[in-house]
Amino acid sequence: MQRQLINDEEFTSVQKAQAGLTKIFKTAEKKGKFIRVMRNNKPLGVLVPDNVWESFLEDLEALSSENYLKRIAKSRADKVRYSSVQVKKMLGLV
Repeated sequence: MQRQLINDEEFTSVQKAQAGLTKIFKTAEKKGKFIRVMRNNKPLGVLVPDNVWESFLEDLEALSSENYLKRIAKSRADKVRYSSVQVKKMLGLV
């Protein structure tokens, strides 16, 4: 199942962010979430813990690879499909 980015978002106010920035980052890092900072119910910006940021960068780097995108397109065009059980057997995980 794919993980949706919107599920990784939490919200905080400017006042809470100013009062406890380190605590907010630690909590967000532990949960693997990013924090949207709001003022008067309007978004100001986003606080992203380093582990989440590194994951974003890795994904963006992969998506900027022409070779990677070609391999995805080739795989999608292939009519052969494998079940999760078959893949686990191929990888020796069963």
